[in-house]
Amino acid sequence: MKKVYALTRICIFNSLFGQRPTGNIPKLKLTGIVLDQETQQTLEYATISLKNTKNPDRLQGGITGFDGKFMVDVFPGTYDISIEYIGFDRFTKTGVLIKSSMDLGTIGLTIGSTALEGVEVMAEKTAVEIRLDKRIYNVGKDLTVRGGSVADVLDNVPSVTVDIEGNVALRGNDNVRILINGKPSGLVGISGPQGLQQLPAESIEKVEVVTSPSARYGAEGTAGILNIILKKQELLGFNGNFVANAGQTHTDIIPSAYGGSANVNLRKNKFNIFSTNSYSKSLSIGNVFNENEYFNGENPSTFLEESRSPERENFSFFSSLGVEYYFKEKTSLILSGFIRDRSGDDYTKNILKRFDENKVLIDQSQLIELETDKDDARQISLNFDSEMDEEGQKFTAVFQYEENKEDEKADIDNSLKNRDEKVNQLESEKRILLQADYVLPLDKNTQFEFGYRGNFNNQETDYQVFQIQNGGFAKNTDLSNVLIYKEHINALYTQYGKKIDAFSFLIGLRMEDSKIIVDQRTINDYNQKKYTKFFPTLNLSYEFSDTESIILGYSRRISRPRGRFLNPFPSRSSVANFFQGNADLDPSYSNTVDVGYLKRWDKVTFNTSVYYQKSTEVFTFIAEDSGQKVIVSEGESTTDFIEVPIIVRSPINIAENNRTGFEFTLSYNPSRKSRIFLNFNLFNSETIGIHEGVDLGRTNLSWFSRANAKFTIFKDIDWQTQVFFRGPRETAQSKSRGMIFTSMALSKDVFKKKGTLSFRVSDLFNTAMYRSETFTPTFTNDALYRRSLPSFNLSLTYRINQKDKPQSRRPQGGGGGNNDGGFGF
Repeated sequence: MKKVYALTRICIFNSLFGQRPTGNIPKLKLTGIVLDQETQQTLEYATISLKNTKNPDRLQGGITGFDGKFMVDVFPGTYDISIEYIGFDRFTKTGVLIKSSMDLGTIGLTIGSTALEGVEVMAEKTAVEIRLDKRIYNVGKDLTVRGGSVADVLDNVPSVTVDIEGNVALRGNDNVRILINGKPSGLVGISGPQGLQQLPAESIEKVEVVTSPSARYGAEGTAGILNIILKKQELLGFNGNFVANAGQTHTDIIPSAYGGSANVNLRKNKFNIFSTNSYSKSLSIGNVFNENEYFNGENPSTFLEESRSPERENFSFFSSLGVEYYFKEKTSLILSGFIRDRSGDDYTKNILKRFDENKVLIDQSQLIELETDKDDARQISLNFDSEMDEEGQKFTAVFQYEENKEDEKADIDNSLKNRDEKVNQLESEKRILLQADYVLPLDKNTQFEFGYRGNFNNQETDYQVFQIQNGGFAKNTDLSNVLIYKEHINALYTQYGKKIDAFSFLIGLRMEDSKIIVDQRTINDYNQKKYTKFFPTLNLSYEFSDTESIILGYSRRISRPRGRFLNPFPSRSSVANFFQGNADLDPSYSNTVDVGYLKRWDKVTFNTSVYYQKSTEVFTFIAEDSGQKVIVSEGESTTDFIEVPIIVRSPINIAENNRTGFEFTLSYNPSRKSRIFLNFNLFNSETIGIHEGVDLGRTNLSWFSRANAKFTIFKDIDWQTQVFFRGPRETAQSKSRGMIFTSMALSKDVFKKKGTLSFRVSDLFNTAMYRSETFTPTFTNDALYRRSLPSFNLSLTYRINQKDKPQSRRPQGGGGGNNDGGFGF
């Protein structure tokens, strides 16, 4: 934007230069260098203006280069000189007599106290922008995610946590909706957000955390919405950035991880072409330990220890391409698509040890599991975006089609005779999205909006188990099954917003008509559910001043159970632990009230909120003894064997859940070279419900906090440290302990600031592990889970026609970055 702004001014100067003195008067040279007064960094595209005091209409000028230097040809005379850079205070010097070439030396500009209205400030943004209705996390400023993935980005976002299995939670609630550029996307994946591991962090512009969504957003996700905005440059010509990285964890393979990405853009005339490409290979080593105590009625308890050492080697490739055509300045059509391919080889050694009541080892067995998995996605979308007039009338339309496939194939080598198995899980999904939105300003302070969204999702899961029979493998029809899941949702919404002096409101209503089909082909069990629900929203805002405001938000939302939750056939996480869906699971509904307060000072921003959420028919996972047993050891004879109970974990609907919470975010910027950020979340969850005569009611008070500090130390090296702590928590049947996680990063600009070298360490003190205890009437379980061991990563970024500062961008796919409900909410 600075470049366009500066070139525009130069064009104006040139049009006026024609009024030049007559005769052969030689031009003189005016030189100098412009830099940031505080950081001493040079400023590219600063504008130099010279106005002749005797002929004010006679303007001359120029702009600075990448090194901050300028050289302007001028005629002799007396001039008023001004130097401007967007976001900085203007430098002026009046009555300068130029009768020979002159060097102004070094001119330092200071950041302006207020930004220019309607102009994007191009100086470095803070890592987290705090607004009343949402928090915006600017990825480019976070050193601890460079060379990482989107999952790493989300794990650094305020109020967001990512557990060891890649599941995302907002304010401690894992029912969060993840969008890409304001829309559902195949980037997320079929089975959950694990697909985001394949998207490089460098492709992300920002992440919006929306806790009180307006009616424009889909009603799915009782916790709120995470909207991931992808980068798309719009600078004229060719520009891009290229990243190469390598990392290491506790393994003999060097390097254990490596990859690279390229984000490029070409803008010429009415066409804009943009593309993101990445490849990565990673090896992660984890650790899982389970200790079960079985209560054997009147007999003494027995114990089973199960230890697993998973090693995961993943290869992934991602490529996207988009073409945007501008019919006019604010009307464009974008055709874009991507392919996402991932393949992996997993090796897991599973050792089972059985002990008597005195913890004396009775027997031991071993399972070796070799699993290959493949995860592919294809998506194509067409986006039309038009700002129809200067008053803000806007129309957008989207068509999107995607296909996803996830295949997992495992060979299980059991030390027990004839107990080897082959397990395949083949999933496929096809989804169509249709969307249209229209915004009509009634006057400069009033806005009306309505729209439609159709989401049509068809998913098939084929679960196959092969066991040894008569010396060969045969399908076990008691465990194998095929599930067809269809989810067709048509939605209409409308909302009305108005600003009256310091008071604003936005009221909306969304209607969603749902048709859900669960077709269990194996047992010919066909279920269909149809329901039409209304979801009102309300946002109120009052501004005490430009730096202080308060907001109140209300929203009603839904959580629909997915295919895996509905599939009644079991899938095994280990030989004695199963997961089994529930075909009778109903949607859960929530009503949330959120009150937020925002206050800004010169270098400090404080944002806090309190919220209350009441949910009905909530999903709760229970663990039960299935009544079946599995052989874990056997002797020489066919009757000499030992069995243990099979534990099944399943989701059920419980009457209600009441959540109350408090959070605050504090950011402090003592200088442009330093930044301190603190986020704290405290929440209480009360579950009320009875299952089969057992009271599963629990009250859980928990909290988590994230602290982030970034400083520029010697020789312009940036240093950043982040500490995350998650407090203990409790569910209906289990308790989990607290956990602390620390990461650190260093960064240094190289190649005349065209490149950046970064080094980061994850889990610096080797403390990222989850421990939980589960209690039931028939057994107890003590579990420890580590998804990966500490690691470090080294990355190099090289930029072409870019600076290491945010540039003026629009999100890929069009319009998604502004999908905030409009009217300042």
